[in-house]
Amino acid sequence: MAKTESTDVVLVGGGIMSATLGVLLKELEPTWNITLLERLDKVAQESSNPWNNAGTGHSALCELNYAPAGPDGTVSTAKALGINEQFQISRQFWASLVSEGKLANNSFINPVPHMSLVFGEDHSKYLTNRYEAFRREKLFERMEFTTDPNQIAQWAPLAINGRQGNQPIAANYSPEGTDVDFGNLTQQMVSYLQSKGVEVRYGQQVTDVTQETDKTWTVKVKNRLNSFEDGVIRAKFVFLGAGGGALHLLQKSGIKEGKGFGGFPVSGLFLRNTNEATAAQHNAKIYGQASVGAPPMSVPHLDTRYVGGKRSLLFGPYAGFKTNFLKQGSLLDLPKSLRFNNIYPMARAGLANLDLTKYLVGELFKSREQQLDLLRTYYPEARADEWEMITAGQRVQVMKEDPKKGGVLQFGTELVSSADGSIAALLGASPGASTAVPIMLNLVQRCFPDRFAGWESRIKELVPAFGVKLNDNPELADEITSHTAQVLGIN
Repeated sequence: MAKTESTDVVLVGGGIMSATLGVLLKELEPTWNITLLERLDKVAQESSNPWNNAGTGHSALCELNYAPAGPDGTVSTAKALGINEQFQISRQFWASLVSEGKLANNSFINPVPHMSLVFGEDHSKYLTNRYEAFRREKLFERMEFTTDPNQIAQWAPLAINGRQGNQPIAANYSPEGTDVDFGNLTQQMVSYLQSKGVEVRYGQQVTDVTQETDKTWTVKVKNRLNSFEDGVIRAKFVFLGAGGGALHLLQKSGIKEGKGFGGFPVSGLFLRNTNEATAAQHNAKIYGQASVGAPPMSVPHLDTRYVGGKRSLLFGPYAGFKTNFLKQGSLLDLPKSLRFNNIYPMARAGLANLDLTKYLVGELFKSREQQLDLLRTYYPEARADEWEMITAGQRVQVMKEDPKKGGVLQFGTELVSSADGSIAALLGASPGASTAVPIMLNLVQRCFPDRFAGWESRIKELVPAFGVKLNDNPELADEITSHTAQVLGIN
């Protein structure tokens, strides 16, 4: 018979989201008992693993899909500003943890300039308009722009050397960009949680979550390492931060707020180059324009990466399709997620995104040479023998009900919580990891409204500009960004 335990908080999943929420709650309520359950034998092995994401530190400096152009060519800065503000919150939180000695060091983040690179007259005109719109914003004031190949060669020589023809080319360059190893950051956060008495259990797969009449939750756990140690945990609050696995558990919770949600999995593949001599020649994250029909997460980019202290290059992603919701999940994940309440929204969303289906089918049949051709668009002299294809993480895009369209496919993240605030789940993908701190602050405010006022003073110690838009406060922005850059070693 499975033993029953009690705790205040259960965190399902050992990624950046659970780690961030765990640290927040431990700082706000040090006496609360917290249990973190991870189905694998280590934390940060799915989406938070550095080889399973781009580590961009999404601040909208280079991601063109965050800055759409209107019919008249005018570029909107609103979404990009919102994402950058969120990343500034994450940076402040991390810097506070480093300053207070709660993170061992700042090795999880490195300075790497962010660039956008486009080809052809139309795309060059768009990038010109984007630059003109962005350079007036405080958070983007360091951005530079050029159409001169010689200048681009100074920023990113591998992108220019060997380039043929006279096709128009344009680039912007933001020196304040970063590369973030979210696996490293997650591990440091979890180590801190363990030092504060948080119990971290590996090989623990949550199979069911049920709410009792007293509003607590019964969490059923299968021990994947020892079937004789299956258990039941009673918790006052549950966070479903299991990446693609969160949808199934949200459905099992039975909360009405989770009805109508579905998930569309997209696989990711990257070309990786670990040749130190080649990697030393490129210090930038270069983002281009997405192909027609491609999801935003499939925007091609040539990235400098720091993993385990070693510098390498990553190019991709090349999209694929598998029905598992986790990289180490089951191919039955998608069919098992179908419910009467989400089949119609998913069907409507699918019909509205047939170009995405066409794109994915095309990606599945790309040859090695076609994959290298795309790489050489951004790195003309790339040598095939230096690049290996690696399988990155699974991304499960949110599909949900829509009053007008019946169903929509949503790119980004979706926080779902019960009306009583006793359970919450995070669905979706990019720019999730980079905005983990504001997402979890939103969760805390939503799920613990009666306690939030009492927590605000500590939150403002951890995030000094909490509740303030840095873009609208230039002097404060200079102070905050300078301080966080110094603490995090990214001046």
